[in-house]
Amino acid sequence: MADGKDAADGGLLIGGDWRPLPLDEAAATERRADLEILAKERELLRLAALLAGDHPDAARLSAVLDLSPHLQSIVFKNPEWLEELTLRSAADLAAATIADVAGLPGPEDDEKSLMATLRIARRRVALFLALADIFGARTPTETTGALSDFAEAAVAAALRFCLRDLHSRGKIALPQPDEPEKESGVFVLGMGKLGGQELNYSSDIDIIVIYDETRPLTKDPLDTPETLSRLVRRLTRILAERTGEGYVARTDLRLRPDPSAMPLAISTAMALTYYESSGRDWERAAMIKARPIAGDRRAGESFLKELTPFVWRKYLDFSAVAAIQDMKQRIDRHRGFDAIAIAGHNVKLGRGGIREIEFFAQAQQLIAGGRAPQLRQRRTEDALRELAAGGWIDPATESELTADYWLLRRIEHAVQMVADEQTHTLPEDAAKLRSVARLAGFADEAALGDVLLPCLKRVDRHYGRLFSEARGPSGEQPEEAALKRVSLSPDDAEAIEAIAALGYARAPDVARIVHGWTLGRYRSTRNAAARGRLAGALPTLLAAFGKAHDPDAALVAFDRFLAGLPSGIQFFSLIASNPKVLELLADIITAAPALRETIAARPHVFDALLDPAFLGELPNRELLREHLSVFMGLSRDYEDALGRLRIFASEQRFLVGARMLGGIVDAADAGVAFSNIADVVLEATLAAVEAEFALTHGRVPGSRMALIGMGRLGSRELTAGSDIDLILFYDHHEAAEASNGARPLAASAWFARLTQRLIAAMTAPMREGILYDVDFRLRPSGNKGPLATHLDAFRRYQAKEAWTWERMALTRSRPVAGDPGLMEEVGETIRAIVAEPRDEAEVSADVAAMRQRIEAAKPAGGPLDLKLRPGGLIDLEFLAQWALLSGRADLDLCGAPTATVLEAADFGEAAEGGSLAAAMNHFTEVIQLLRLGPGEVRQSADLPSGLARAIAETLGVEDGAALEELLETEASKVRAAFERVLGTAPATS
Repeated sequence: MADGKDAADGGLLIGGDWRPLPLDEAAATERRADLEILAKERELLRLAALLAGDHPDAARLSAVLDLSPHLQSIVFKNPEWLEELTLRSAADLAAATIADVAGLPGPEDDEKSLMATLRIARRRVALFLALADIFGARTPTETTGALSDFAEAAVAAALRFCLRDLHSRGKIALPQPDEPEKESGVFVLGMGKLGGQELNYSSDIDIIVIYDETRPLTKDPLDTPETLSRLVRRLTRILAERTGEGYVARTDLRLRPDPSAMPLAISTAMALTYYESSGRDWERAAMIKARPIAGDRRAGESFLKELTPFVWRKYLDFSAVAAIQDMKQRIDRHRGFDAIAIAGHNVKLGRGGIREIEFFAQAQQLIAGGRAPQLRQRRTEDALRELAAGGWIDPATESELTADYWLLRRIEHAVQMVADEQTHTLPEDAAKLRSVARLAGFADEAALGDVLLPCLKRVDRHYGRLFSEARGPSGEQPEEAALKRVSLSPDDAEAIEAIAALGYARAPDVARIVHGWTLGRYRSTRNAAARGRLAGALPTLLAAFGKAHDPDAALVAFDRFLAGLPSGIQFFSLIASNPKVLELLADIITAAPALRETIAARPHVFDALLDPAFLGELPNRELLREHLSVFMGLSRDYEDALGRLRIFASEQRFLVGARMLGGIVDAADAGVAFSNIADVVLEATLAAVEAEFALTHGRVPGSRMALIGMGRLGSRELTAGSDIDLILFYDHHEAAEASNGARPLAASAWFARLTQRLIAAMTAPMREGILYDVDFRLRPSGNKGPLATHLDAFRRYQAKEAWTWERMALTRSRPVAGDPGLMEEVGETIRAIVAEPRDEAEVSADVAAMRQRIEAAKPAGGPLDLKLRPGGLIDLEFLAQWALLSGRADLDLCGAPTATVLEAADFGEAAEGGSLAAAMNHFTEVIQLLRLGPGEVRQSADLPSGLARAIAETLGVEDGAALEELLETEASKVRAAFERVLGTAPATS
């Protein structure tokens, strides 16, 4: 009998010799006893006898059930499957189940019965293969092959059902209704591990659905795309929807061409046109594993044959190395994988992981596969074998990487067997890590580490060697000739003379810096392709920086920028073909460290500077909202949505800062633009947080929320580095006491918890950074009050408890996001509070006293501390707030920029308001530019030279000393006005 065992043995017909130890002996014994009782109740006599006796398989089984809650749940739901294992081998049972799936759907199957059958089959296959894998009876190669066979059979069955059903309803006409897929022209490509027959236990499946438009299935060919896209939606639901029986496979369609624009089912012509005109290197790499797995497979093979020139270039293609390396670097940056470890290490995407072995093989397949067809292998193991056979890698490398690949796959399987989760990360908890180790065939986590750590280091070494050398079989750098021409050695008198002629005072030093770039000193210049592209850009780059106010300083700053740039190929290509952009880049690098860091982290933001719209008007809120909506529509999940919000906000803030630095917009317009960005981002963030929160806690009946922007956000005066002050208001149906979700919360707690989630969504550090620092301390009672404020409670608080400073804050408030009706109500309530009649002398005394307290607690740090210095921004803001509270300014100016309020206010002297507004505008111009600089700068001597020059030019002064003199003059006038208007002087420090 199969697996080398006999039914008379009384054990499980699985085989293998691994005997895992349970994590908790007592719990394992209890589970065994529970299962024995269940077996007796179900009259599973052979299983009951096995569990009651001392057969080794009983102990092995109880250990597995203790280590894997997922397998335990399958066994207790279907113990009869273990009874089958006492009569028939695991391999036979898995193969028979897959064969049964391959015969689906039956003539009587409807969607519901098919979904149930597929899910039950998935659990059977998972149990049989997992036990054989854990016991050591099957190799990982066999396991991944069988898992792929099941997924392939399931997709094919689901597609047959969908095609048959559409035909029976007259939606399509099939050439062979009894064999729906035959000659239909509709086929499914399995991608990734499914295409390579390397699927793991809990992997999603990547598929592309394509149809041959020359074989029309619908009466009107124009109806085919929508009809087949509906079929794809149904297909994915049949496979991925979770029911009481579980799921079949999470299904991902995003590897199809241009997924944001293309339909779910695409025609062969459309696909071929896309790949030929717009296909990217990562899509070439993805197509290596593409395989027809369902539908009209002959049509699928024909399509892949037509795609051959796209995937396999006729010449040696060393650019593929850079493309693959770029993909891996993006994974590393997104996921934060930068160290080799055991606990918490991602065995797929982390350093030394599965992905590095796959990329190691794929890069070299793309390099030479056009001329060496034997390298066109879908399975990673086969690709490594052929690379060694062709002399592209040595046999020892092939042997090591193959063994390491299957070791990592075995560990990956164990990680996923625990709870049937799509994860590749080893637990950080010691007990959980021990469970994984034992499922993978190790005694404990220490034994796992003894084998895994050397494996990860070996893989990392091989991967790093390939991507640092980027050499062909001859050992010659493909870009070497270009590099020799532009090495610019510091000993080359001709090169130094040419550099000096461009305007550089220290030409030998410049030559030394540039020579270091060509030697690959930095990560961005480490591969040959990147250095070659930089070489092509160098003449233009040196000429552009030579036009800077201080060329040497500009080049040194650019050198620091390159040191932090993660990848250079795209960026160097951009600057080589767009010399005008280099002049702005020189300004950014020398004057605006905050913008420089943005480019270093996300070089693609620089692309937007090439858009003609960059030189036009700033996008308004509606246009920003439209752009963000499109971008957010591509979000895969909540975390992805938060990442996209960060990307959008940082890019848009960068563009405003660059416009301001280039003199395209003034400081006031920049403040409005920064505020518009915050508005639309807050709208989207609140919506995303509420939707995610409601999945668990539901919603409070009749709930409405309104975010009110305070401070600089409220008055539309945000800067590049501003945090944002907010208050969240809410109300709900009077009778509503709690939310209606699976885990309901009391109404007040629901809003408070949601506000906490909102704060976390905005401030949590992600790969893309934080969204904004947020401050809710301006809510009633500050930190002592509830995070979320009921509108009725706010009205009561304002009527009985609010201080003058809290009403001052309300003058710089405006609704920015939420329910339109509630936003309007809150706005009207705030205007009514500000409009209440007050004793002007009392307001004046309160405002002056508050300014005095601030001045005593936080003295100014220097002449450029424009916020805190006497006569600075706080004085001006307080004067505007005093005017609104005292009825000296129109109520409609609540939430208007401070300069607008000052200019319109009645301060008793005819020109006072205009003079104060002018001072505010000057201070705003300085503060906006300062926020592009290196943190808090208190005096002009500490400014980067480029930023000092930009500020001086903006204000029309010669240098830093003249700037400080101008600011002192303005501040003195403001302080004098403050004292005259309020009738008192704050104590100066």
